[in-house]
Amino acid sequence: MAGSLHILAIRPLLSPESVNDAVSVQLTTTSRRVHRAWIVAVVAFVTLIGAAGFRSVPSVLIEPLHQEFGWARGTISAAVSINLVLFGLISPFAAALMDRLGIRRVVAWALVLVAAGSGLTVFMTASWQLLLCWGVLVGVGTGSMSMAFVATITGRWFVARRGLVSGVLTAAGATGQLIFLPLVASLATQYGWRTPALVVAFAALAVVPFVVLFLHNHPQDIGTTAYGADPDAEPEVAATPIAGSAAKRALASLRVATRTKAFWLLAGGFAICGASTNGLVGTHFVSAAHDHGMPPTTAASLLALVGLFDVAGTIFSGWLTDRMDPRFLLVTYYTLRGLSLMILPSLFAPDTQPSMWVFIVFYGLDWIATVPPTVALCREHFGEIGPIVFGWVFASHQVGAAIAAFGAGLTRDLLGSYNLAWYVAGGLCVIAAVLSINITGKRSAGASRNTPLTSRG
Repeated sequence: MAGSLHILAIRPLLSPESVNDAVSVQLTTTSRRVHRAWIVAVVAFVTLIGAAGFRSVPSVLIEPLHQEFGWARGTISAAVSINLVLFGLISPFAAALMDRLGIRRVVAWALVLVAAGSGLTVFMTASWQLLLCWGVLVGVGTGSMSMAFVATITGRWFVARRGLVSGVLTAAGATGQLIFLPLVASLATQYGWRTPALVVAFAALAVVPFVVLFLHNHPQDIGTTAYGADPDAEPEVAATPIAGSAAKRALASLRVATRTKAFWLLAGGFAICGASTNGLVGTHFVSAAHDHGMPPTTAASLLALVGLFDVAGTIFSGWLTDRMDPRFLLVTYYTLRGLSLMILPSLFAPDTQPSMWVFIVFYGLDWIATVPPTVALCREHFGEIGPIVFGWVFASHQVGAAIAAFGAGLTRDLLGSYNLAWYVAGGLCVIAAVLSINITGKRSAGASRNTPLTSRG
């Protein structure tokens, strides 16, 4: 009523057309208060949480599988290594396939593969079946929803707040870890390892309807523009699919990237990132803590807390990436991570000491804070093919993780301790810091907007 009186009071000063235009603008502004890009981002976040569920399983189930089947930790770690390698190697091909078939279709089928790989483990009787389920099926599925998926979503749907959204979506993996790790550990302790495997499978399937209904491929598909884009400007990404083979596009992008120094520095640093997070801590922290007398449920809860602090650290890293030189952020993150890993062996004990709490907070804030600045550097150096190039950089991350997962398990079998693995990882992080500060140069000529790699049908 007050609003109506206000309009009537100013009516003598405005023409009827002016009043109608003002009301129209107000209604349009209200209806668009929540940009569709944020809805897509929320669905992507939930999707990544579902995919992250299985990645929480191996670190908790190594000991139960070892006890039931008698498989060596090195054998079980080999399945994890296959998963990690495929998780990375599939990433660039999935990014190219999203250009070809659309995000929605690729992600929906990827979640089905994750559910199949996790659910079928309850029937396995031989180690090769573990390699097939944990390694191949889940590796391909989760690889299709890896960090290249994050780069694709932020590249298509956001112009403003790209760094922040990259941080939030990257934190989804840690959020999934926070949700699933204590649950998986508790279910495995009470009901055996098969129950959490089924829970993860159903969780992945539960996300599929949201993907089908809400995960749109391009802003143009629903008549809008990317968040922060000029609505009158020519869109950077056309709504029509890219013609040609997705595999050829991924490989062609790799050829462009490998001609640059920036790619090799980014790939080398990110390989060390994977070795010092998913491969080592994510896979072997619970077993290492158990070696020192800590109950598996307690160790799993500590690893889940790493995920909690990682959510805050990665989102903050995304915010910083919008404001600072990404290279300096990487140098800081790798240096601090290396120092924390070198002191970790002295912190293990049967119960949780204050020094371990300090490590969990400190390491958690740094866990995958490297992703937003790395995505930004790929976009800066490789332009429109940046998401695919980041997929290849992420592949190196997973190769490093796989080597660390297998190497740490083998070290434990041969030496009876994980100590050497922690020290080596800490030293490698210092090398990653040196690589990061040397990332210089301009965008590759082959990555310009008019590159043949992005010809459209």
